[in-house]
Amino acid sequence: MPRSPSDSTAVVGALTGTDDGLLLPRPPGVLRRFWARHPRITDVLVALVAFLLSAPAATIRSDAPVAPSTGETWFAIALVVLMSAALVLRRRHPLLVFALTMVPVLILAPSLSPVAHLLPAFAIYAVAVYRSVRACWIAFAAASGALVVYTLVAWATVPVELGFLVTSQISAIVALLLGALIGINVGNRRRYLEALIDRSRQLLVERDQQAQLAAAGERARIAREMHDIVSHNLTVVVALAEGAAATPDPDRARTAAQQIAATARGALTEMRAMLGVLRAPGAAIEHPLAPAGSEGVAEAVEAAQRAGFPVVLRSEGRWEDAPAETRFAVTRIVQESLTNAMRHARLATCIEVHLATGDAGIDLTIVNDGVRGDADAVSARGGFGLVGLRERVTHVGGTLQAGAAGGGRWLVRASLPWDPTTSRATKETTP
Repeated sequence: MPRSPSDSTAVVGALTGTDDGLLLPRPPGVLRRFWARHPRITDVLVALVAFLLSAPAATIRSDAPVAPSTGETWFAIALVVLMSAALVLRRRHPLLVFALTMVPVLILAPSLSPVAHLLPAFAIYAVAVYRSVRACWIAFAAASGALVVYTLVAWATVPVELGFLVTSQISAIVALLLGALIGINVGNRRRYLEALIDRSRQLLVERDQQAQLAAAGERARIAREMHDIVSHNLTVVVALAEGAAATPDPDRARTAAQQIAATARGALTEMRAMLGVLRAPGAAIEHPLAPAGSEGVAEAVEAAQRAGFPVVLRSEGRWEDAPAETRFAVTRIVQESLTNAMRHARLATCIEVHLATGDAGIDLTIVNDGVRGDADAVSARGGFGLVGLRERVTHVGGTLQAGAAGGGRWLVRASLPWDPTTSRATKETTP
């Protein structure tokens, strides 16, 4: 028969009585759950049971060699009542309660001492459960030593048989041992469950943190792609539009308008590709379907040239076999660098893009001579473009340098590691 949600999930538990959102099995047993929810009632019942088990020993003393007086009997009963009441505090102050329950055992006459033998057993149980196993064994050793001393002192000073004293104190030590062993068993189980619950809570927090980090990383990736697409293409469109508006030649204006349309269509294509990846269930945005490789670099250079900027492309070596993410990073670095040059270096007389492929990887340099004014002020105007480029270069294990290079020049240099020999061998062995 299927279980209802109330049967399959419950409280974090029986130990704390609180629910932190962890769906753990419900503790078994109605009584166990009741005691867990009402610890005060449990403590009162324990104190009452301890008193009912201890009080009869004040009148049943068949082996006592010397009968106590009535006053001594009532004093013993009063101590038992007080120590039984102290058991109510055993959860908060287990060691103090244990020390108090040992007082009647050590101050009463040998004929009345058995009245209080069970109280320390209840108290040492609490020490094992609510403190630690180490504290329990230390308390047991101290109590046993105190009982041995009590036996020797009583045998030397009180007219009582040694056999009665030894039997009485052995029964007290056995009661302590039973209480300690039961408490250790229950306490270890309790601590184990608490450790499991704490670990579950920690895993829940870590899961939420990982989800937040993943969402933040995804947002950063999307923002980076959106910036690269929109910033570069809109900069080209603005430059072409300004040129079309400034020229009196209708043919040149018409050509500029056609180039604006082509650039806008390319931007829309890239946006659709990226949004399509976003809409696809379970798809990851690693490399949107945008030009990546020599075609992408050439298109970026041609777009800047069409906008009237003196861009020169110099390429050494063959890098088309590089991994897709490396080629895509090269394309985006060139696009962003040219976009920044078109924005901030309108008076540049030369914008050079140098792409070199060597044994250590790909070295990319973009330099322009259009820096005007304070170089530090120009660096301070940097927006999200360079931040996105650094993230992209770091993702492929490369390094990026960007800044004023003196003489009115602005330099962007990127080094992207890649082993052409390994890539060619891998390509040749791929069927």
